[in-house]
Amino acid sequence: MANKILIVDDEPLLVKGLKYSLEQDGYTVDAAYDGKEALDKFEKDDFDLIILDLMLPSIDGLEVCQKIRQKSQVPIIMLTAKGEDISKILGLEYGADDYLTKPFNILELKARIKAILRRVNTSETKIGEQVIKMDDFTINTLGRKVIAKDKEINLTAKEFDLLLLLASNPGKVFSREELLKIIWGYEYFGDLRTVDVHIRRLREKIEKNSSQPEYILTKWGVGYYFRNKT
Repeated sequence: MANKILIVDDEPLLVKGLKYSLEQDGYTVDAAYDGKEALDKFEKDDFDLIILDLMLPSIDGLEVCQKIRQKSQVPIIMLTAKGEDISKILGLEYGADDYLTKPFNILELKARIKAILRRVNTSETKIGEQVIKMDDFTINTLGRKVIAKDKEINLTAKEFDLLLLLASNPGKVFSREELLKIIWGYEYFGDLRTVDVHIRRLREKIEKNSSQPEYILTKWGVGYYFRNKT
């Protein structure tokens, strides 16, 4: 079955071009032209990935992203016409998995879509080890769920992928460059703070005290690693 993508943007020509190009690659594509329409379609249908513009009529992209994240971990790629780093990072803070700055190359967007869907689909069909158990929580690799004290932790696709990679390799230090290459699957043009944002969000969700992490630790000047206490 073809992956279904929702494009949310108020530029009809851009939407038309993206829709045509993605459909040529075999995706099923729907479109929304403002934030309200996007949320309406999200409520009525199931999507495998959402391409979401930051600047939208009625409800802006950040609020749309936040509302979607309250109910779903569907991967979200944020589009922004703003060049400031703060706009990009802010999109990630609200739960976006990735971002692209307009104008962008359609081939780069397609590469990122493939990388995200490949990781999600691979994790969902992975055989072998399905549960990683720690003293405070468990990671279900097949169901892509993290349970802490009988309560599910709400993680984005990229947050889950990061946690799974680190927890599957306890004690191994990964540089930010390595994490970008492994998790994002392409060159990220040196914006290493994307990793820092995701690591900080992970710590806020799984650590008892995110300022004094017990699991996801920093090797200063090198990168991040996972310490299994059990």
